[in-house]
Amino acid sequence: MLTTLRLSNFRCYSTLRWSIPAEGAVLLGANAQGKTSLMEALCFALTLHSPRATRLDKLVKQGQPNFGISLETEDDTRRLVWNDRKLNLQVNGAERRDFSDYLADTHPVTWLANSDMSLVNGPADERRRYLDFLGSQWHPAYRQALQAYRKALKSRNALLRNPRRSAASLRSYARLLAANGEIICRLRHQLLERLQPHVAHHHRGISGGAEQVQLVYCPSCESDLEQAIENALPADERAGFTTVGPHRDDFALYIGGMPAAEFASEGQQRTLAIALQMAQGALLQEETGKAPILLIDDIFGELDTARRRALLALLPAEAQVFITTTTLDWLGDMSLSLPIVRINAAALA
Repeated sequence: MLTTLRLSNFRCYSTLRWSIPAEGAVLLGANAQGKTSLMEALCFALTLHSPRATRLDKLVKQGQPNFGISLETEDDTRRLVWNDRKLNLQVNGAERRDFSDYLADTHPVTWLANSDMSLVNGPADERRRYLDFLGSQWHPAYRQALQAYRKALKSRNALLRNPRRSAASLRSYARLLAANGEIICRLRHQLLERLQPHVAHHHRGISGGAEQVQLVYCPSCESDLEQAIENALPADERAGFTTVGPHRDDFALYIGGMPAAEFASEGQQRTLAIALQMAQGALLQEETGKAPILLIDDIFGELDTARRRALLALLPAEAQVFITTTTLDWLGDMSLSLPIVRINAAALA
């Protein structure tokens, strides 16, 4: 359970201290007041991932040189400081040497937002980010292989753009990519297999229907990865980047045997996107024994009444739940046993 959040120069917050309710909270306020930024801080402190930014300098309050987050839980205190383009990580006052070390004993997190529709109808990189966000929380080997793969990929791509590149160096990076990429591919296969029943369960629960949902992994190559990278070298040299590997993988989504991106209605796609995110939390709880922290960013207003009721009923009773919203009108006659925290101009009321 999260108990206390402190922020310094994070997004729109100069300073903040929040004693977090045990159940979670409904964060209520107009747009651009800091609701989503508050949840983003929780997510980043637990996963080192922002669902809204790929660069850490985007998390700093405008005009400030750094940001800090301190998050107390029932188990530990996590402190992050980004300064001079470096991220310092501490748990219980002891420095953690890298991302993997910091994340080794963190808490599972699930983030739901309107933008999740892109998981169904968007480009492949959206689904890869989904797999990597989940996989990095699910399995230490996934997290470690992904970090090593990304580092080798960045170096090889820089080498491909260098006119003075050496064949030996390219082969060396190809071996690194293959060794770590094969781990990632194997674990992605396992992850989707374990995720499938959870997605199906939540999809049925939200839609109220009996449509079959299927997730199919689509790797960028089916053969030996190192050989595939070697075979692609001429194309890579022309392009200036690596064209084969897990960074080009995807997975396909089917409803009733038909591709969801092409044949599902908007309502079906939205339901499937929510099911994918809720399934993350269910899988992580099954694997770790810990109920996930659920961060739900302004999605209830986009659902019809039946789906709202179904989603609220599916929220794990033991989970700490945070919901952002601009209005409570969507509740209607439904009850929500979460305290309401009003936010205005990056201040809690």
